[in-house]
Amino acid sequence: MLWLKSFHLIFVTSWFAGLFYLPRIFVNLAMVPADSIAERDRLLLMAGKLYRFTTPIALLAIALGLWLWFGYGFDGGWLHAKTLLVAVLFAYHLYCGRLLVTFAAGRNEKSHVWYRYFNEVPVLVLLVVVILVVLKPF
Repeated sequence: MLWLKSFHLIFVTSWFAGLFYLPRIFVNLAMVPADSIAERDRLLLMAGKLYRFTTPIALLAIALGLWLWFGYGFDGGWLHAKTLLVAVLFAYHLYCGRLLVTFAAGRNEKSHVWYRYFNEVPVLVLLVVVILVVLKPF
């Protein structure tokens, strides 16, 4: 079980690294001047590679988390709250994919300030999830 937990934590950490960095690329993309095609293309390439890299990592993190839950019978309200937050986080991840498509099509209508706030969502989710897992308040 410790191996399973270890790999779960590795994949969760890797997924969060991607979720912290991808919206930062969006901030930069939203600030690129219209005539700076090379900069825009480079940022789109980086964002696309990061999204394609983190998606299977997210799926592995979720799969291992479910294996831990159902395979070892953890229970409690904290776990249901954590699972809900993971679902919200995965929806956030998928929404990042939609935003990437919007940027690639040249149809972004959001400001860099909006993306700066958007970038904080995974930080808040991580904060609550860690508190839930460590303290198991209910």
